[in-house]
Amino acid sequence: MKQVVQNYKSGELAVLDVPVPGCKPGGVLVRSAYSLISTGTELMKVSEAGMSMLGKARSRPDQVAKVMQSVATNGVPATYRKVMGKLDSYTPLGYSLCGVVEQVGAGIDDVKVGDLVACAGNEHALHAELNWVPKNLYAPVPDGLAPRHAAFGTVGSIAMQGVRQGEPQLGEVALVIGLGLIGQLVVQLLTAAGVRVVGADPDPTRCELAERLGAAACGDPASPAVEAAVAELTDGHGVDQVFLAAGGGSNQPVELAARLARDRGRVVDIGKCRLDLPWNAYYEKELDVRFSRSYGPGRYDPSYELEGRDYPIGYVRWTERRNLACFLDLLARGRVDVEPLVSHIADFDDAVETYQSLKDGELKAVAVLFRYPEQAAEQGESAAPEVSVPEVRRTATTVAPARSAKTPVRLAFVGAGNYATSMLLPHLAQREGVELSTVVTTTALSAANAQRKFGFAQATTDLDAVLGDKSVDAVFVVTRHSSHAELTRQALLAGKTVFVEKPLALTEDELAGVLAAVEESGNDRLQVGFNRRFAPLLQEAKNRFGTRTGPASLRYLVNAGKLQHGSWYLQQGAEGSRFAGEGGHFIDTASWLLDADPVSVYATAAPGNEDLQVVLRYPDGSTATISYVTTGAPGFPKETLDLLADGKVLRLDDFVKASVHGGKKWVSSRLPKARDKGQNAELAAFIKAVRTGGPMPVPLESLVATTAATLAVQTGLAAGAPVTLARTP
Repeated sequence: MKQVVQNYKSGELAVLDVPVPGCKPGGVLVRSAYSLISTGTELMKVSEAGMSMLGKARSRPDQVAKVMQSVATNGVPATYRKVMGKLDSYTPLGYSLCGVVEQVGAGIDDVKVGDLVACAGNEHALHAELNWVPKNLYAPVPDGLAPRHAAFGTVGSIAMQGVRQGEPQLGEVALVIGLGLIGQLVVQLLTAAGVRVVGADPDPTRCELAERLGAAACGDPASPAVEAAVAELTDGHGVDQVFLAAGGGSNQPVELAARLARDRGRVVDIGKCRLDLPWNAYYEKELDVRFSRSYGPGRYDPSYELEGRDYPIGYVRWTERRNLACFLDLLARGRVDVEPLVSHIADFDDAVETYQSLKDGELKAVAVLFRYPEQAAEQGESAAPEVSVPEVRRTATTVAPARSAKTPVRLAFVGAGNYATSMLLPHLAQREGVELSTVVTTTALSAANAQRKFGFAQATTDLDAVLGDKSVDAVFVVTRHSSHAELTRQALLAGKTVFVEKPLALTEDELAGVLAAVEESGNDRLQVGFNRRFAPLLQEAKNRFGTRTGPASLRYLVNAGKLQHGSWYLQQGAEGSRFAGEGGHFIDTASWLLDADPVSVYATAAPGNEDLQVVLRYPDGSTATISYVTTGAPGFPKETLDLLADGKVLRLDDFVKASVHGGKKWVSSRLPKARDKGQNAELAAFIKAVRTGGPMPVPLESLVATTAATLAVQTGLAAGAPVTLARTP
């Protein structure tokens, strides 16, 4: 088998062929699926190995003391030979992984061959294809938890043990200094425990990430922002706990801890930073300084780790193994999210290059995973996982009555935010034969503003009053993403025709709930705001392109750009990822141009940012590649699209200009000021369907397929593999 090793004398890194470890009693043999690189601990070890002998001595004074003791006992020559022999040998790397049990040793009855387990230990959870892991250093992975996420189990346990040492209480305020991998996990664990968190790190990207994951405020420790945030959250008293998750030789973290902790606060050292405690500052506040020892009780105890002797739960509630199991449970229940921490996934065979890129600073990362493709394929991780595309079932379908041309279509709006008031209501307010009946918002003032500006007959905060109003023909759901599916479900059950802005749903369960409402009520009168297929310029270009006879290749570049700080789109825990909210637009446009629904989705993300590459495959062999990027130039057009098939090319430039190249060349004559992404035409088609009782502008089956494909992007990112879109009843 292969294993990552390092020579501490020369600094050489290598992937060696080594013998397979035996499966001893009291443990299991685990074949790795993913292993996690600790960008703190491991990179420190890799960097030290590249130092001169003097540099190594300076970085490890504890080891120098042992050498001097050996000289006094054994003499210089013997000590030199011993030290050189130890340095000039290969040592392993790694201590956190997830894999599959391949063999069970004697005395093990809690797992079986084929079970997925998370493993810990710098002697047992190594970057290697196979590891023997003793009983107290593995924990079964809960159903549904992705192996790549379970690989965080060990570092999660380290963060958890640090949090436990701080003894946080509901409503307290904590300061986390250092927002690397451990610090980011500490932030999430504290937030899950009901603690408000301030973060400190000189890297603005890490500060932004911590705020997305729950921190109340973050900033550079040298700036006044951190101190101001602490003062505001604590009424000037100081934080209850400080967690030192930083590394390096600076004494700034312990000095900052003393300055911002309250009287008799707790300071917990989790990382490996300088601890030259300023005596007066710590004495005057009587600060309680605590250390967190790795994964928890049991660490460094051979009888626990190697012999499997557990500590009675009545005396030691949270052992090393119980911390590991607890962290996996939090991951499985969505209380902690490690996906935003994954900066890069590298193939195991590329381990040496990956370490070098990290060491040289070419790869900026919070967390990096090694992927073991053979094992992942056996477990279906790199083989195609599935996302179901539920069958649309209708029972006792309600036929929408037609209305005379003189009878206005009465509309109600649930939500009146920026998109509703800028892109939808201006088209509807002036449309003949439309009456804006009621606007519903959560705050009275926003409803009143919409009523005044667009002429709604009523403004209210009572949703039930609208759903129960039989005079309302159609309901527009234009709220935040997390509420779309539930509001749509309620409106369908109330018998309303529904226009819901994208996305229709953020999870498969939400999508299933909407379709259950369709089946229960017989009401399938639903439209999702996929407006681009209605854009006049794109429709004309498609007509000019003509019918296809062979497979097509479609390329769609979305220059999405950066979101402004504070945008609710950044609240991924509550509102889903940015692509989950917006990506349906581009998938729907591709499927409309290709006249089919996708059968598989493959997604990959660029390291350290939100850039995505999404590849859709269609039944006839056509493919659509959507490049969704946030790192492009702001002045470049947002959307450019190319469709190639049958010796022809369709080109769309940001809904300003279009062209078709083939037997005859066609170029549109539209001017930039005429950009039209189809909202007006979409609304016209929707109003016509409501008025006439005719078919909805887009078949419900297509809306469901696009939503399922959008959800499959996140599934594919988590799995690192293509996702099959399986049609299921």
